[in-house]
Order: sequence, then C-alpha cells, then structure tokens
Amino acid sequence: MRTTLGPLDASGRVPAQQQTRVASFLISAHGAEARLLAGALSSSVLTLVPGVVQVGLQTQLCREAEVLTLLQGATRWQPDPMLLWLLPRWELAWLPQPVAGIGIDQSLAFDAAAFGFALHTAIRPAVLLPREATPTDGFAAALRQIELEGSRTVQPQLRFLKSPALAALRPAISQAVERRHAQLRTLWAEMLAGIGIAIAS
Repeated sequence: MRTTLGPLDASGRVPAQQQTRVASFLISAHGAEARLLAGALSSSVLTLVPGVVQVGLQTQLCREAEVLTLLQGATRWQPDPMLLWLLPRWELAWLPQPVAGIGIDQSLAFDAAAFGFALHTAIRPAVLLPREATPTDGFAAALRQIELEGSRTVQPQLRFLKSPALAALRPAISQAVERRHAQLRTLWAEMLAGIGIAIAS
C-alpha cells in the first residue's frame, strides 16, 4: 500500500483510475453538502445567529458548486465499474441525519453545518499528492485548490456551530460533528484503500 497517489505516469500525472475514484468521492460528498446547505438556509434557526453567519453559509454554498465544476473539468475520467456499488453507498451515507432532541427544521441546519465542517477538516486531498506530481496537472491543481479553500470554507460552519445563541444545544451539536467526522474519515479511508492508498487513522 502506498501513502500517496501514484505511481505517476511519465508526465508526472496521477493515474486516470485514481483520479476517477477520488474525484467521484469528492463530487459525491461536496454535492451532498451543497444540497444540505440549500435546505439549511431556509431553516428558522438561522434567525438566531448573526447575519454575517448566514451570508457565510450562502457563500459556502456557492463554493461547493465551484468545487463540483472544478473537479468535473480537471479530472481525467475513465470507466470504473466499482462506482456502481460505491456511489449508492456514499449517497446513502450523506443523507440528512437529524440531531437527537432538536426540532427537525433546526436539526437539519445543524447537520448541514456539521457535515460541512467535517468534510473540510477530515478530508485533505492535497496531502495525497507526491512531491514529484507535476504542478501543471489540472487534477493536482484542483486538489490543492480544494484544500486551500477548505480553511476558509469551514469558518462559516464554525461560527454557526459555536454561536452563543446555540449554547444550550452544544452537546447535541458536538455529537453531530463527531458522528459526521468519523463517517467521512471511514469512507474516505475505505475509498483510498480500494485504489491502494493507506492513510493514518
């Protein structure tokens, strides 16, 4: 098992099969976050937090759409029969997960923020790139850009989840974040193991 993508081809690019599998996972997860955010933005709970937090979440929705477009165009795709089994598994995992003890409307907003926070902290695609990967490869550039944007993207969720107005719900929110974080890390590691990549647990 390797700890980075590869072996690279003669041009220093990640193999198309690995690109396809990694991009499919990321598109599935970021697409799910976009859907969750779209639902969360209509939640009544957002009226409890500052307007800057609401704007931040709306901005993140746009950034998730940019991630999808970036990956779709930068990936060298090739047929991957395993995706017929993997994609339904991932999509089921991303379905909304209500937070126990909280009304459904508010609960879905917390789940969307928890999922987004976990997605941008548990998944670090750029660290998979070997040092010798060519900087001109679109896929490598896309992974680096996603990770770079992740540090900014995660801020709106963090401000929302830690808002003083939601202090009474903090234990339930923390559990939701931990659950989503563990779920994403597990599925990410399983997907990478399927293409011969092992990551630290």
